[in-house]
Parts: sequence; structure tokens; C-alpha cells
Amino acid sequence: MNASLNIIHVSRVTPSTSDSSESLSLPLTFFDLLWLKHKAVERVIFYQLTHATRSFFDSVIVPNLKSSLSLFLSHYLPLAGKLIWDPLDPKPRIVYSPNDAVFFTVAESNSDFSRLSGNETFPASDLYPLVPELRVSDDSASAVSFQVTLFPNQGFCIGVTTHHAVSDGKTTTTFLKSWAYTCKQPNDPLPEDLIPFYDRTVIKGPTNIDTKVLNTWHSIDKPRSLKLIPKPPAINSDVVRFTFELTREGIQKLRDRLKRESSSSSKELRLSTFVVTFSYAFTCLIRSRGDDDPNRSVGYRFAVDCRNLINPPIPASYFGNCVFSAVKIPLKAGMFLGKEGFLAAARLISDSIEGLDSNVAWKIPELLETFENAPAEYLLVSVAGSTRFGVYGLDFGWGKPVKVSIVSIDQRGKISMTESRDGNGGVEIAFALKKQEMDVLIDLLHEGVQN
Repeated sequence: MNASLNIIHVSRVTPSTSDSSESLSLPLTFFDLLWLKHKAVERVIFYQLTHATRSFFDSVIVPNLKSSLSLFLSHYLPLAGKLIWDPLDPKPRIVYSPNDAVFFTVAESNSDFSRLSGNETFPASDLYPLVPELRVSDDSASAVSFQVTLFPNQGFCIGVTTHHAVSDGKTTTTFLKSWAYTCKQPNDPLPEDLIPFYDRTVIKGPTNIDTKVLNTWHSIDKPRSLKLIPKPPAINSDVVRFTFELTREGIQKLRDRLKRESSSSSKELRLSTFVVTFSYAFTCLIRSRGDDDPNRSVGYRFAVDCRNLINPPIPASYFGNCVFSAVKIPLKAGMFLGKEGFLAAARLISDSIEGLDSNVAWKIPELLETFENAPAEYLLVSVAGSTRFGVYGLDFGWGKPVKVSIVSIDQRGKISMTESRDGNGGVEIAFALKKQEMDVLIDLLHEGVQN
């Protein structure tokens, strides 16, 4: 429990329609198994609403969110179910049974809403009370949990915790858009692009790939258990969060710089917004640790949506995981500390993307082994979120969010990226670092786009 948070109640929300009287079972694919024991993904979506009194919260906001959640769950029954690993099954599956439900927590916070939803630094641990826990045991795990928290006369936030083996970022964003659409327009049917596609037969891979992925997990952690890999020790109180907004103009300035610096190369770089932004964030993070040891090991990892990469393409509304991680380790920090560091990062990340093809699925067992066995001392910079998800369009009827934060980026070099709220082509990049390193990082981030 947290002194800043008062839990008002915890309830169960069931799907609304009669269709939910039927059981449902979905097998996990090798894309799902890749994320089987990863830390749950935690998001908080902030809405500013100065007339959000406790009375308005109890009588309007909470009932509307709960009733629309019940309606949209009738299209997303797996979310109300559980991950189950029956002793006779070779791998886990998602099972929905009649009367299954999601847990919905209602709370009130006395924290400063504007600070938690702003871009300035604040303790990373201050976001923890705003996201619900998942119920997980060896043989059963919740798919998702929800929490709505009131900040009296300031606004409210929606916290969502999802099991990564059930849903990737694309799927999570789609079901949140479905919930928001239903809440704002409860009498309208869901648009076609928000209706989930459940057919697992479209995911095809090598023979025995599921077994290979599970065997890799068995070598890393307790066999045949759905429990997530334990979190590292509690985060230090001196770890802070900061969101840097890289404007469209700033991105173009960095892109032009890379074009100039690479002009003598015979190979043209792929300078998408993602390559430019991630290369910049990666380089600044490496430099924020100082240059005392240029031989220290670093690396990067970013997710790649395979829906359009696989042949034939997977429907955009496919429910589940369909992402591959591009990983590059080990690298030496010294590559990125000098004047050529930004260009070196852009070349590597550009090459990682160019090297992707429809056979990425064949590499998943080796991928899992690579990044799960990476030594803890590596600074492995990985990205959560995407600038293509459109999370600032999540309007439940009270306007678009003032901030969308991925809480679960506070370990081992994780950052998050999303499109800028103003919709002008910029990118928001969130970091979590010790205060001393964050001060250095902030200076580096600003310096690189000002010069």
C-alpha cells in the first residue's frame, strides 16, 4: 500500500453479452511464448478534468468506464480469461470460461497530478501505485487488470497491466481504442479495424519451434511455471523519470546531420523517424554514464511488428503477439562516445532494420537465449511503445490524454517512445535513471539539438 493512494473498492467486470456463455481457448504461438515470463507491461493514461470531484467520479466516470468495459469485453473474451498451463498440456493456453472477469480497481490519490503527467523529473516510484497487479501463480495468470484513480479537481488516470504473453503493444493499443470508442459511443458497433482477429493458423513457423522456445525458458527459470521472472530489488528512491520531447524540427535537424556525416559512404542510411530518434536516445544514454570505461559492454533491442513482414501478411487486428526483437550485443561503449558516435549508432540500427525478412520467426529461440543470458552489467537499451500506436487518440469522452506513460521502463536501460501529443510529428521519449545520470542525460539531449 502507498500513503498517497486510497483504494475505494476492487470489483470484477464480466463481458456483457450472451456470447460470453461459451468457453473459449486460444493456444499460445511461438511469438507469445517469446514473452512468456517477461515483466508485465504497465501503462498509465492521464486525463485532465478540473471538475472531477469525488461525486462526479463515483456517479459518472467510474460507471461509464465499467459499463463500457463490460461491453467491449464481449469482443475481447480472452482478456477476461486466464493463462492456464494444465499438467497434460505441452504449453500454456488462454482459456475463457463463463463468469470469468477482469479485476477493476477504483482508487483516489492525493499526489500532484500535474507533476506525474508532466515532462519534468520526478521519482519513478511515484507511478507505481497507479497500476494494478496481475494475479499470477505457477499454473494460472490473469491476462489484464485495470485501475482508475481520481485526483480530486485535477483529473483521473487509467492504469492498465497486461501479461505480455497475451498481448503485444499493437494488440493492447487496439483493445484500449475499442474500450474508449465504446465508452464514448456505447450505442455504436465497433469499427471493423477494432474487431479482433483470433485465427491462430495464420501464424506459421518451423517444426518444434514452440518446444525450442519453452526449453530455453526452462533453462533460464523454473520449468512449467507461469510465474514471471522476479523483478530486481526495489528501485532506488534516487531513480527519476523524465520525458524528452523531440520536435519534428529537431528530428529533421538530426536527420540532416546524419546525411552530412554519412555523405562519403557508398551505403545510404535508412533515416526513418524511428532510426533517427532511437539512435539519438541510445547515444545520449551511453554518454550519460561517462567515458571512464570505453570497453564496457552495451547493446540495444527494439521490437519489430511482424504483421506485414511475414508472408502472407497477418491482419492488422490480429489478437496476440506478433513481434520480433532486433538485438545487437555486445558492443563497446567507446564506439558511441566520440563525435562519430551518433552516426555509428544510426548505421547499426539502420542495418538491423534492413536485415529483417520474413524468416525472423526462425530466429526466435536464439533471440530469447541471447537477450535473456546477456550479463546484468550490460547496458542493454530497449524500447517500449511506438510512435505509430496513436495513443493520444484514446478519448473516453473526456478529451484526449494529457500524458501516456509506460511505467515498466525502470529497469536495465529501458526507454519508451510515443508520438507527441500535439500531433505535429514529434516524438516523446521517456527515461528512468538515477538522478545524477539523469541530470547529465538531460543536458546531452538538449545540447545535441541546439548545436
